[in-house]
Amino acid sequence: MQTVEENTTTKKTRKKSLLPVVSDRHEHRDIISRLPTEWAPWPQDKGSCNSIARNPSKMPERFRKRKLKWPKRPVVFISDPHADATAFEASLIAAGVVQQKEEGLQHLKLTKTGRKTEIIIGGDCLDKGPSNLSLLRSVKHLYKLGARVTLLAGNHDLRLLMGLLALKSSKHNIGNQHFFVRMGKKVIPLFKEVFEQYLEGTKWDKKIPDEDTCRKILFPDGKWFKEFPYHAAGILTAEGVEREVHKMHSKADSFEQHCHTVGLSLRHVYAASLQCQKLFLHKKGEFNWFFRKMRLVEKRGSFLFLHAGLDDAMGELLLKNGTSYANKAFHRNLKHMDLFGFYYSSIANTFRTKYRDADLPLTDRGVNAIHKAGIHFVVQGHINRQEGQRIAIKKGLIHIEADITLDEHSRQREGLLGYGIGATLINKKQGLIGISCDYPTAKVLKPNELSAIYG
Repeated sequence: MQTVEENTTTKKTRKKSLLPVVSDRHEHRDIISRLPTEWAPWPQDKGSCNSIARNPSKMPERFRKRKLKWPKRPVVFISDPHADATAFEASLIAAGVVQQKEEGLQHLKLTKTGRKTEIIIGGDCLDKGPSNLSLLRSVKHLYKLGARVTLLAGNHDLRLLMGLLALKSSKHNIGNQHFFVRMGKKVIPLFKEVFEQYLEGTKWDKKIPDEDTCRKILFPDGKWFKEFPYHAAGILTAEGVEREVHKMHSKADSFEQHCHTVGLSLRHVYAASLQCQKLFLHKKGEFNWFFRKMRLVEKRGSFLFLHAGLDDAMGELLLKNGTSYANKAFHRNLKHMDLFGFYYSSIANTFRTKYRDADLPLTDRGVNAIHKAGIHFVVQGHINRQEGQRIAIKKGLIHIEADITLDEHSRQREGLLGYGIGATLINKKQGLIGISCDYPTAKVLKPNELSAIYG
């Protein structure tokens, strides 16, 4: 275990540290007090790539004779902030890419390191809480600072888009009509925020129909549960169809009650959803940039950054056409109203999969294509970890799991204190570094250890 010197040490000493330097400003002291002060080699979980790196004789044949390429510039990866702007900004500070000029949100400036670094946000900016709109404004503030920001699509983000677009589509479309309620209770805080910030105190109810009519607009009709399995046959796996119908039974039964719990009627929710369409979908909407700037995947050296994972079809697409094509396909699909075809496609599987039986499969065929495309590490969010980042070999592919439970609401349910702080750093000088306020040391896998996997 190696000790990291205090932040007040000399510049000469700082250069020896593997952890980012966080300035000892008054605004940063709470963050500093919760960060690890020491680093240690990445824990050797059974089957993880770091245990293989330290014991090359156990390295699978498919990993050999492949040269590791590092990103051209340092990368800071922060995923799944889930509407917690405080946790998100604290994680940027912990990574050493910004400083807080004064207390409060959106009072940041880039550091010297931050101007040289790419900040990749791994998706799931929305839902859960405590503040969706503040989080979005914090992300927008990074763009205003001139930071190199890459925003990836998360399943929670796209669920909102699907729900808003479904309101525009035909009510008789079996594939689309469940997408609004499918968002579930986690999106309700967003509607409450939007109503309170944009509609409360106005004549919002003037053109909003009565409660029963709103229910008919928002919910799938009685035929949906009978017809959806036939509509989805041949597109979803049998397990996927069963899972989707079961999930919709649960959400349709509970959605309205969850609205009432936070003081919203269905009229409130419908009015807020129409306001969200203006905010996110209209050209002059405050958050129009959000889905427009979003990317499905980005490749930096041998590292592929995405929200969840891959399947065989996406692996072959990346080999044949590359990430630029995948991102263009992602946006072109979003412009069409075949929401069902998009959301259950290989493209959407990239921000949804957990490699379950209900998900599209990743087999040796897909893994071989991914490796031939020069991708050796998948850096992802989506699967939260309570003890910091984790490296695992899943389906024969090395995944760096970097969702470390940032948002305060999730942490309360998981028995963790306060908001989360953490980031994953990747650069050719220091290697792979996982920082989390929930793990006593920074996890470090040095460049030579990572390179040893591929020779």
